[in-house]
Amino acid sequence: MNDMILLKQGEIVLKGLNKRSFEQKLLSNIRKRLARFGEFDVYAMQSTVYVEPKDGADVDGAFESLRKVFGVVALSRAAACEKDKDAIVACAKGYLAEQMRGAKSFKVETKRSDKAFPMTSIQVSQYVGGELSEAFPDTAVDVHAPELLVHVEIRDYAAYVHARPTPGAGGMPVGSNGRAVTLLSGGIDSPVSTYMIAKRGVKLIPVHFFSFPYTSELAKQKVLELATLLTDWCGEMKVEIVPFTHIQEEIRAKCPEEYFTLVMRRFMMRIASRIAYRNGCRAIVTGENLGQVASQTMEAMACTQAVTDLPVLQPLIGMDKEEIVTVARKIGTFDTSILPYEDCCTVFTPRHPKTRPNVAELEEVEKALDVEGLVNEAVAGTERVKVSCFA
Repeated sequence: MNDMILLKQGEIVLKGLNKRSFEQKLLSNIRKRLARFGEFDVYAMQSTVYVEPKDGADVDGAFESLRKVFGVVALSRAAACEKDKDAIVACAKGYLAEQMRGAKSFKVETKRSDKAFPMTSIQVSQYVGGELSEAFPDTAVDVHAPELLVHVEIRDYAAYVHARPTPGAGGMPVGSNGRAVTLLSGGIDSPVSTYMIAKRGVKLIPVHFFSFPYTSELAKQKVLELATLLTDWCGEMKVEIVPFTHIQEEIRAKCPEEYFTLVMRRFMMRIASRIAYRNGCRAIVTGENLGQVASQTMEAMACTQAVTDLPVLQPLIGMDKEEIVTVARKIGTFDTSILPYEDCCTVFTPRHPKTRPNVAELEEVEKALDVEGLVNEAVAGTERVKVSCFA
């Protein structure tokens, strides 16, 4: 029997004249995800993507991977058959036999996109439902709260039978809404913010600030593991690892202690901006959360962002910690995030950080530093590491 995967497009269907460009990006992302599972024919019609496996393809693996492709709102394992009422019944009996026997009740729902088909959707549902009821007498018909929902779709080239769809990742295809850099630490928040902006169709370049020997090689590997886990959702990425030790030592030696974190974060934004422009990115993504720490007051964030003219996207800004943790568990990053390897944000933490700063006073503090020279040195020493879950 022709076992295949049907993917229902999400927000793409609301697009106007440029819908095709979003759809093409989705198809490209799907093909990249499928490459390691064998050969598939992938094409789109009527807001549905059809994934047809060729001989030897791993359909189970492909299905699980496609659940994490942004731009897909639902997906189903389905069987295709001729557009004939009895062929549809035979297909449903064979393809869903195990599920029919295991359910206490069922209902048939039909979607008839091909209006030339001689039966209405209701007529098809009634006919197929009656035949299935006779074939599986221990499974009752229940049109209100069925345990099993049998879907019949009559489309241009064939009819398709499947059970209840599995929810997809939703959102927009990665790469359809531009590129951005994302500040990726080893904590819980930044992987979640990266995931949330990728869901809006943004291709991301993670930037990590590494302060060896104050932070260990294990801390760096932890961040690369987080980035690899995120590629399940975000696609292949190149992590930019910025040497940050000299900058932090200079801040400690020449700036008042209460300004350490704020000056450090201003350097991060300057460097992230340089990396963004170098890679054609149009925004910076951070995991900041209003009021969570001293550097995340409104005044502090205004001072931090004053050094860049790029938009700073903060998807976690109004979430509480439990909400963030819930997403981290969902996307598979939580267990790695809580490994006890600290990142550079914990280096030289002030005892009494400034929480209500202004830009003028920070600019005065930074006069003691060779800001441009330190930024140039850090950018020049950046290491790029390609990460992917598609090996």
